[in-house]
Amino acid sequence: MDIEHTKIPGCLILTPKRHPDNRGFFSESWNAKTLAAQGIEIDFVQDNHSFNTEAGVVRGLHFQAPPHSQIKLVRCGQGALFDVAVDIRRGSPTYGDWFGIELSFENGRQLLVPHGCLHGFMTLTPNTEINYKCSDHYAPGTDGGVRFDDPEIGIDWPLGAILPILSDKDREAPLLRDFKSPFTFEDSRA
Repeated sequence: MDIEHTKIPGCLILTPKRHPDNRGFFSESWNAKTLAAQGIEIDFVQDNHSFNTEAGVVRGLHFQAPPHSQIKLVRCGQGALFDVAVDIRRGSPTYGDWFGIELSFENGRQLLVPHGCLHGFMTLTPNTEINYKCSDHYAPGTDGGVRFDDPEIGIDWPLGAILPILSDKDREAPLLRDFKSPFTFEDSRA
């Protein structure tokens, strides 16, 4: 598995090796033993699956507060998406910074989003499936969000002429400046 560091501490790009043959390919999308040898040890407890029928669906920017914060490992099962992490750990050298990457079935890349980051995505094609592992169970009383189009964060979403398709919850999320982050920065890589 190839591992790349991003500008946000702990936010990693994981690209599993694909083993092709005349039938297609085989790939290990997660192997705890292999990644533990690289210093990445995460006990994932929940897998989520999101299916989106239209291009331009935006989900996020979401988080779960401690004690139920989540590390997420996001991959695309079908189609393509623009996946984003925003650092909201008070005291982090990259507080308020974002990182975005295209994840697709074709490129096989995955984004590891650490504790203390907002997460969101935008579908780039119709019928896009997103699969992601979480290190804690969904806890409704601890979830929250920030506006996907917050001008202070300045995410360069690849919307073009597409109007984003949002939930009411995401449309009404607060701006980062009106939000007190429950996270503090701890210098770790995962």
